[in-house]
This record gives sequence, C-alpha cells and structure tokens, in this order.
Amino acid sequence: MNTATGHNGPLHLISRWARGCTGLLGVWGLCACSVLNPTPAKPPLFHVLDSALLPTARPVPGAIPASRLTLVISPPRAAPGFDSQRIVYLRHDHQLEYFARHEWVDRPAHMLGPLLVSAVQQTGVFAAVVLVSGAAAGDLRLSTELLQLQHNFQTSPSRVQVQLRVYLTDEKTRKVLAWQAFSAEAPAASDTPEGGVAAANAVVQQVLAQVAQFLVDRPH
Repeated sequence: MNTATGHNGPLHLISRWARGCTGLLGVWGLCACSVLNPTPAKPPLFHVLDSALLPTARPVPGAIPASRLTLVISPPRAAPGFDSQRIVYLRHDHQLEYFARHEWVDRPAHMLGPLLVSAVQQTGVFAAVVLVSGAAAGDLRLSTELLQLQHNFQTSPSRVQVQLRVYLTDEKTRKVLAWQAFSAEAPAASDTPEGGVAAANAVVQQVLAQVAQFLVDRPH
C-alpha cells in the first residue's frame, strides 16, 4: 500500500509533471522577455561626399569673360541601382550589393549638385553658377547623370569607380552644344566601407575637376 509514496507512485509522477511545467514556464518567460525587450540593432553609420581639397580646373586664356554667361546646373540624376543612400559594392559581374550598416547621408546624386557648383565656380569663367531644379534664366545648362559609384571588390586591392555623363545645352535654343562621359577610379586604402568612402571622395573630386575643365574648354 505504498504506491502513493513509492518511487514510481502517483506523487512522484505529479512531482515530475510539476518540475516539467516549471521548466516550460521558464523557457516561455525567457522567450517573452526576448520578444518584449529585443537586443537593439546597431544604428547605421552615415558618410558624406564633400568638397575638401577640391581641385581647380585650369582656365583657358581668352575664355568668355565671367561677366557674360550664367550657367544653370540641373540637380544630377542617377542610373538605376545608384539612386539610393545605400553604399554600393560589387563582388560579381552585373550584381550590385549594399553594405548593411553604412549609408550615404543623402543620395550621392543629390550630394553631387553643390559639389559641381563649387568646382565650376572655381574656374572663374561664368558670371554665375546656380543649382536649379526647374526653369531659370540662364545662358547655358549643365545636365548630369551619375552612371556609377561603386566599391569594386573584384580586384586586389579593391577599387572605387565613378562615372558621370554630362550634357551642355543652350538655354534659349535647347540645342546640345557638347556632351561627354567622365570616369575615374582609385584603390581603397582598406577593403572596408570606410576605405571605400575615402576613395570615393578622392575619385569624385577627380571627376568634378574633369567636368569643370570640360566647361572651360567648351565651344565658344
């Protein structure tokens, strides 16, 4: 008659069941805590394209005096895949990827607008250089498309590559006076997002200097 207290008796089974329930409740409690108090994700790190040490284009002797022409610069556009704040990198042909925690503070095409203005103003060949999204009173208009801005890991060391295409038009006749594509690349100091950002700034400045020189050498 000791089955109530024996090793395999009902009381022992009840005790095992109680311990099992306690364990399950503990697991459920931990799960609930992880859902209600998830580990916070690390915030993204933001990077900029800036005009530090922006190279100056070489003015051409006999260029049209600055007092005569106004250049209107349209906000640059970007090719598909590059119209984003996400920083693009490349490991395989025809496949764009993006860093998870590193972003541009704004879309690169947007950041290029003020940089173009600064680069062209330094040439001294225009009465005014203005960045305008719509119609504006001016003599010439520069339209720009960012074709590529990527950190290419297919080479060693990795390299940052930039391509721009620009069109110069007469504002009165809408005639395209000249157009050209520009490209430059440079090795990254390290195979990291930070290394790519530093190289991107250097390469963008090279391309902006090329665009400014293109405008200095434009047909008169």
